[in-house]
Amino acid sequence: MTFEVHAQGAIHVFDCFSCAIHRMAPICEHCRVQIIGQGVEADGAWYCGAHCARAEGKTGIVDRV
Repeated sequence: MTFEVHAQGAIHVFDCFSCAIHRMAPICEHCRVQIIGQGVEADGAWYCGAHCARAEGKTGIVDRV
């Protein structure tokens, strides 16, 4: 059984969630980890958390726990 993910005008077909996550998850601009769950976006770039965003010089970003 397969399923489709429609994103940004494209259709992606997967047979498991782990493959979809591996292909679709954004990459942290600082530490290069795949962002699974909540990340933070600053100036069009994605980070795994506020600590990585701050390391890249982004300001005003805090983690919510």
